[in-house]
Amino acid sequence: MAGYFTPHLDPMPAAVPPPVGTVTHANRRSRVLVPSSLACLSTLPTVNLTAGCLHGCVYCYARAYSGYPGDGVAVLYEDLPQRLERELSRAKSRPHAVYFSPSSDLFQPHPDIQRCAEEVLEILFRHRVGVVFLTKGAIAEASMRLLETHAGLVQAQVGLLSTDAALASTFEPGAASPPARLEQMRRLVAAGIPTVARVDPILPGISDGDEAFDRLFRAVRDTGVRDASAGILYTRPGIVAGLRRASGSMASRVPAMLSRFPGERNMGLRGAGTTVIALPEQERMQIIERVSRHAIEHGIRLRVCACKNADIASGTCGIAGAWRRPMRSHQLTLSL
Repeated sequence: MAGYFTPHLDPMPAAVPPPVGTVTHANRRSRVLVPSSLACLSTLPTVNLTAGCLHGCVYCYARAYSGYPGDGVAVLYEDLPQRLERELSRAKSRPHAVYFSPSSDLFQPHPDIQRCAEEVLEILFRHRVGVVFLTKGAIAEASMRLLETHAGLVQAQVGLLSTDAALASTFEPGAASPPARLEQMRRLVAAGIPTVARVDPILPGISDGDEAFDRLFRAVRDTGVRDASAGILYTRPGIVAGLRRASGSMASRVPAMLSRFPGERNMGLRGAGTTVIALPEQERMQIIERVSRHAIEHGIRLRVCACKNADIASGTCGIAGAWRRPMRSHQLTLSL
């Protein structure tokens, strides 16, 4: 389609990328299991292994947080596994599942973070606590085997902005390549783990073309994934600053994209008590119609989160999963 890039794939998926940025270590000063203010995460406690994230996604909303440590920096809470063990052991009622991660990523490209992720997963599975995670990273083999072994306690969501390598390297410079993420999705599905492709954020005028959506959902379908969720980019001053610092072959498209956003803060995030700058309603509706049509054409069930689009959508994007407790048993199973 005229005006949009032509997506392409890298040749072969890579292993965990080499370390990118700086990791510092600190002790946790608060509880590990933290409730979220977002309506779609209100049913689960959430966990962040780090403050900051080495994926460096230039559109990340966490850039607007007061505790954001800066670009290329992640603060690893090295005592988090021990604190998590104590919280679970002392709890009168353990959570049925937890969510990773509201403002970072469980699988970042650094060995210390990957080892911590593995240890935390081991603790949760030992306590029979389910895990819902959203990642754009490369899952280390040890953690992948843990997930496969405990498939009944896992729901996976893999962020996939595009199948285009140039776009991914511009907007998600430290994340796993699109082919690596697709291969992980294929492996998670093969293990019997319910897996969702999270197409979020859609970048207006950059990743929302018909050809781009067709290639994206064709690739998702080929992994065996049949569910997806979608969200459209919104901005705040911190996010705008990150986008303007983007480098790479696709960075020249950023000014035109930002010019489409109105200057005032015009939309509230459901449950978050804050406002953001969103595209005009009609433009968002057109994008949602287009992404929904292409998902359906490839046999993909698509959800649009109402937390980010309260004026035009209802329901949830399913980010917290759908869990139930069987009667007379502490074993957790997924209910899709």
